[in-house]
Amino acid sequence: MLPDPLRRGPSLRIVGLMSGTSYDGVDVVAAEFTADGDTLRLRPLGHRELAYPDDLRAEISALLPPAATTIEAVCRLDNRLGEVFAEAAAAGVELAGGAADAVVSPGQTVFHWVEAGRVRGTLQLGAPARVAAWVGVPVLHDLRSADVAAGGQGAPLVPAFDALLLDPAAGPRAALNLGGIANLTVVAPGAPVLGYDVGPANALLDAAARRFLDRPCDIGGARAAAGRVHEALLARLLAEPYYAAPPPKSTGKELFHGGYLDAALAALGEPVAADDVLATLTELTARTVADACDRHRVTEVVAAGGGVRNPTLRARLAALGAGRWRLRTTDELGIPAQAKEAYAFALLGWLSWHGLPGAVPSVTGASRAAVLGSWTPAGPSAAAPRPPAPRRLVVDA
Repeated sequence: MLPDPLRRGPSLRIVGLMSGTSYDGVDVVAAEFTADGDTLRLRPLGHRELAYPDDLRAEISALLPPAATTIEAVCRLDNRLGEVFAEAAAAGVELAGGAADAVVSPGQTVFHWVEAGRVRGTLQLGAPARVAAWVGVPVLHDLRSADVAAGGQGAPLVPAFDALLLDPAAGPRAALNLGGIANLTVVAPGAPVLGYDVGPANALLDAAARRFLDRPCDIGGARAAAGRVHEALLARLLAEPYYAAPPPKSTGKELFHGGYLDAALAALGEPVAADDVLATLTELTARTVADACDRHRVTEVVAAGGGVRNPTLRARLAALGAGRWRLRTTDELGIPAQAKEAYAFALLGWLSWHGLPGAVPSVTGASRAAVLGSWTPAGPSAAAPRPPAPRRLVVDA
């Protein structure tokens, strides 16, 4: 809830960027926010998807754990991503009508350092100074570190958006994001907001598509639909301890990567057809998400993210929830499913602009609600009085 001093005030136009664990491109949105008492009004101004070129995806993949890397490779990728995000931010400014107040560029996560369930650090690349230099407005970046410093997981951050968008009075409801990782937000009457990473959504499916199909993904889930679930492989995958760990918790491709899938297949001691691997991984995602929804006794699941484009996965989720919860998408609430996370980060930018916390401690496990991110200025503020340039320095005793 917004504090009382923020009555109806001037609007802010904020560009939000998002590149998730699938690292297939950048989602760009522009949004206009206006505070109206304790209600924040969001007017979507448009969104675009900018795909990463194949060589950039390969460069990111080569750097991600468990691969070894060098500081040189990190530096090169940081600056190249900065150029990509700068171009994306410029597209967002166009969506905003040619002028924006701020850009939120959370960067590309390349490492999320988790030990014994505790997050010790997190690293996102994307050279925010390059973004600020290109578009000429302040850029908010490094949004996860403040929550980690407060003892939180630094993820997921989208529940702040979900908690404002979903009405808990309608009964327990869940917001589901199907990116590389599936994460869930649960709102319920009289209960604190709950949110956490459930497990892989597209991460292992995309790894299998690269291994077996030489493609970045199983388009439309077509090959998974042609396969059959391999029960022994599914049982081995479901034995992953992460699923049984209580929230708060977060994960990523540090755990669910191609090598993880290779190890599971090797442990079977028998070959599994490509289509059957994809069918099994689709069932893994659907089963773990459905189990989480059932655990929280939700009546409705509002989904977003790249996974909603997979009709095979959506159909399986709907079947598992039949009679207990209804599956729909954020499009029905006015937020395009492919752009929801980018709009969520734009909201986090609005909160940080006003010095309001964006992390939800009941979600991340932090000791306090943190104001998120660091600002990279684009130059002197036009509104601030500018002193003359100094010509010497005097030290006063």
